[in-house]
Formats: sequence, C-alpha cells, structure tokens
Amino acid sequence: MNYSGTGNEKATPASELNRTHVGQTVSFEPDEFTLVFGKIAAIARKEGGVTIALQGVEGSGGLQSSYSLPGSQHVYLQPDMLTNTESTIKDLFGKVQENLRGGHKGDDRTDKL
Repeated sequence: MNYSGTGNEKATPASELNRTHVGQTVSFEPDEFTLVFGKIAAIARKEGGVTIALQGVEGSGGLQSSYSLPGSQHVYLQPDMLTNTESTIKDLFGKVQENLRGGHKGDDRTDKL
C-alpha cells in the first residue's frame, strides 16, 4: 500500500504529535500491508520514534491497540472542526475590529453596486 491520506486530511510527521492531538481521528500505515484508522487515545514519544495508542481497540478481535512509528513517518489527521471554527471566528472578529477602528470609510457604501 502507499496511503497518502484523503483530500481533507492533514499530513503530519509522527514526531510532531502532541497532547492536542489526543482524541483526533488519525490514519496511517504502520507497515506496507496495514492501513490503520482510529482515534488517538495516547501518544508516547521515545528515542527515535512515537507510539500511538488507539481508543476502543483493546480486546477487539485481534487488532493492535498501539503502534510504534518512526518520527519522520506521516500520519494523517482529520481536520479539527473546533480549531477551524475558532480560526474563522477570530478572522471575522479581526475584520469587525478593523472596520470599527476606521478601516471602513463612511462614504464607502456596501449597498451600492
């Protein structure tokens, strides 16, 4: 296999995973024969690598509950909707502040074509 994520997933080196990624949906290839999809339960950084534990896998028909990956290997994260929404709100708030501070001239009418 040669998995490179889907259009909405963000490629992230395993070494960049941190506590903010716990609970996010992830996909990765731990080896050339396996493709893993799951939610991150825990992340452990070790010398030369990262171990990812998955939520809800323990005792599920022989599936592994954790995987060790080299730090340089990409994992693919689903977009965090809360962070995306927060960024959008901050951007819009910044534009409103700019308009209130005088960035918007009174003679510029938005209702004119």
